[in-house]
Amino acid sequence: MVRPIILQIKDIFYPVLAAFGVPANLLATVILSRGKCGLSKCISVYMLAMVTADLMIMLVNVIVLQVLNKRFPHSFLSYTVVIKLILYMSCTNVYLSVWYTVCFTFDRYVAICCHKLKTKYSTVRTASWVIIIVSVLVYLENIPFWFAYEHQGTINNIQWGFRPSVIFLTSPVGAMYSRLQNVLVTWIPFILILLFNGLTARHIVGSNISRRRLRAQQARCQTDPEMKSRRKSIILLSLVSGSFMLLNMTSAVSSLVNTFAVLDQIHYTSPPYIATETGYLLTHLSSCTNTCIYAMTQTKFRAELQKVLKFPWTHFLTMVNTFDKHDLHETRNANSTSPSLYRRCQTC
Repeated sequence: MVRPIILQIKDIFYPVLAAFGVPANLLATVILSRGKCGLSKCISVYMLAMVTADLMIMLVNVIVLQVLNKRFPHSFLSYTVVIKLILYMSCTNVYLSVWYTVCFTFDRYVAICCHKLKTKYSTVRTASWVIIIVSVLVYLENIPFWFAYEHQGTINNIQWGFRPSVIFLTSPVGAMYSRLQNVLVTWIPFILILLFNGLTARHIVGSNISRRRLRAQQARCQTDPEMKSRRKSIILLSLVSGSFMLLNMTSAVSSLVNTFAVLDQIHYTSPPYIATETGYLLTHLSSCTNTCIYAMTQTKFRAELQKVLKFPWTHFLTMVNTFDKHDLHETRNANSTSPSLYRRCQTC
């Protein structure tokens, strides 16, 4: 029997994604935590939170759920309690990544468009509290996810496997929770990101036009550091938000058709299943794009990336040079004492 194409794609896509995504997000986490990228501390907090969420997606959603669990179907990962925990964490990681992106977009909107509110809101303390509050709310909001699935069978008094709980999904609470998930994770974040990006872009374009007119009247030089800084800010914001929306659009649309289609492994060739799996592929791929965007748009980030990549080799070469100098010093000491030893031998 020929294996379905969507499963063949997943077998190749997820290991390759993990091999690239885990090192990339680890490097980005290390670089951003050092705080030497030339970014404000407030931006660094949001970017570090987004990269950490992307790293958790790579570790839990991709490696544990999509790679290890599929290749070791009869391991402890198939225990119902364990797999429900993995599913809960995978769902929570995606939601955290989504809402961290919304928080980052809103912070940039406040910093660029709301100068009076900027001094109070765009601070490290506020950013940290926003990240903490959003994380707690997301973890609490996903608690009903534990009741959305049940064990598939019992072997030696141990519950194995999982499947959607018909009782929960057909109950009023389950139906309301499913609709709430679609709204909170798909459409509200998309609308907010579009709104804040549109307002930010309009403000920057208007400010740049006014600034050009003022500088033209004053007959100054054409280079304007302020305009360059604004241009870099809007490029970074647009790339982060744009890649997020493009790669998550398929998942958002397919979730309206079948929220739990990803767990249905019966009809592998059905359009809803293929659309849902494709949406998840693109959603997981979006967890690797932020690091590439930072490397493309931030000069100091690239410089720090080169330093981190060169550090093991420079440290190794330093150790080798130290050992070589030590051996050379010992050889010189031995050569300096050899004539005296030779004369003593002649005397004997």
